[in-house]
Formats: sequence, C-alpha cells, structure tokens
Amino acid sequence: MKNLTIRQLLQKYPFAGSYFEQNKLDIAGYEDRTFAQYLAHFSEAEIEDQAIDRENLLAGLSLFIEQMTAFLGLEQERRVETLTILPGRDKSGQAEQFQELTVRQSEIVSIVGPTGSGKSRLLADIEWTAQKDTPTGRTIRINGEEPDKKWRFSSNNKLVAQLSQNMNFVIDLTTQEFLRLHAQSRLVEDVEGIVERIIAEANKLAGEKFDPDTPVTSLSGGQSRALMIADTAILSSSPIVLIDEIENAGIDRKKALKLLVAEDKIVLMATHDPLLALIADKRIIIKNGGISKVIETSTQEKSLLAQLEKTDGMLQSMRQKLRGGETLTPQDMLSPAL
Repeated sequence: MKNLTIRQLLQKYPFAGSYFEQNKLDIAGYEDRTFAQYLAHFSEAEIEDQAIDRENLLAGLSLFIEQMTAFLGLEQERRVETLTILPGRDKSGQAEQFQELTVRQSEIVSIVGPTGSGKSRLLADIEWTAQKDTPTGRTIRINGEEPDKKWRFSSNNKLVAQLSQNMNFVIDLTTQEFLRLHAQSRLVEDVEGIVERIIAEANKLAGEKFDPDTPVTSLSGGQSRALMIADTAILSSSPIVLIDEIENAGIDRKKALKLLVAEDKIVLMATHDPLLALIADKRIIIKNGGISKVIETSTQEKSLLAQLEKTDGMLQSMRQKLRGGETLTPQDMLSPAL
C-alpha cells in the first residue's frame, strides 16, 4: 500500500477519498505521488499552521482501509476452495456413517432424505461452521482448516448465502434500485452493467419476466427467488450457497444451478427432486438426523438423468401451455423433447 500512488489507491479503494476529505487534505494535482510523498510536500509553516501529523495520517490511512475492507467484506485472501464436513451423531447419539466429505468449488452436492430427517440441520451446521458445538456434534473445515472466527461471528464476512423456500421483500425500492444499492455497497466499478446482467440472468430463471422498474415488493415468489439466485451468483461474496428445496421455487432450477457453478460457488441443496439429486456430483443421505451415507452419482444414474431431463422438458412445456391459457392434448405426451 505504501508504494501505491494516490490515484492507484483511489482506484483500488474508492472509499479512501472520504479519508482525505475528513482530514481536509486537498490531493488535487498530487494523484501520481504516494501518500507519503504528498505529505512530504508540506512546508514546516503549513505543518504547524494546519496541525499536520504525518505519521498519524499515514498510519490512519492504513487502518481506515483495513477497517473499511473488513466492514465491506472485500478481503480477497480468504478464497474458499474446499468445504469439509466431519461426522457427528444422529438423533439417537449414533455416529454418522461416513469418514469425511470434502466439496470443492463448482461442485454440487444434493442432500436427500424424508421430511424432518435433518436436512435443514445439516445446512445450519454448515452456515454456522459447526465446531462440535451444535446438536449434531459435526465439525466444519474450510480449506482443510478450522475456520477463522470472523466467518462465525462477524456479520460482515458471510461465508454462506442461504436461499430458503420463502423469500419476501419489505423494502420499498424498484428491482433496479435494490440491486444498485447492493452493487454500490460492494464497490463494483460498473454498477449499471452488473445490475443489468443480474436482471437478465434472473429473467432467464423466472417463469415470467419482470422489468428493472418493477418494485421488489411486487415480485412473485418465483421472481424473487430468481432475483436472489442471480444476485447471489454474480454479486455476493459468499463462496458457499445453501439451497432449500429449489424445486418449489417456480424457476428453471437447472439454469439456476448452472449459473451458480459458473461463478465458482460451492453448492449444497436439500431436495426431494430426483432430477436435482442426480444432477449433483454427490448426494448426502440423511436418516434420523444423521448422515447415513454419501453416494457418488454413477455413470448409470447419469444415463437415467438424461431420460429424466427429457421428461422434465415435457412437463415444463405443458406447464407453459397451461400458464398461457392453452389446453392440453394427448399429443403433448408425445413431445419432441422425448
């Protein structure tokens, strides 16, 4: 940081401008000098007259940037490449039946089991980076190590983005305004470009498209879920995405997963949908609150997946017809998709 010019500092940390303003430092014309060189240009008379403390100003800028970077969750050195789950116990206190499970960037893991079996509890353990301190006694590792405490206790460093079944907005903004605020808080350079991209991707997922000027409170459940998935994939800093029953979201779930994986997210989803279960690289089987086994999706299952996708395509086509006010005929059961 010491060797960066003021211009480079402002490009890398745009919020640094407020530090100069707060300290009444006019940097105009000195952008190509370092901050130390800028402070050195003051005469002794100016230093005394303006009560300039060079050492404190230099140290203060470093501290200001460090604190703002942490507050905004912009630290880049904490790249998450792997998530590891170590076994705990089920509701009966029996040890879970696996050694450990490691999930890498751009991998999808499905979580399957009966309603009430403990799928949501597993998602919660991951979100809280459990360290044998939850009812299951599980342990979560990040990049093979015990997670930094800021992942667990800081509200500004979100390791996990969780997309629940029900998502409702209460903020009185248009979709465009809402996304613009988020992009600005992330210090994105091309705010309008990012906002446009998120809306475009969300509309690819939603059953019915919406405009940038649509109030977020007017979005349907499916549109809200599509917007949040696109926002999470493109703009969120959270490297891990937990999804609870995406099949109930009223969106194109395959496209949603493809978008998340393309952005190097680690994706875990609780699902009852066989199509989603087989799309995943692995699936976790939950019974009685514990992980009973971890299954790699086999080549045979992938061939079944191709058939399921054709059937799903037919159902999607029929759904669109019904939404459009059309009637179905036996011919729809012989869709070209099959």
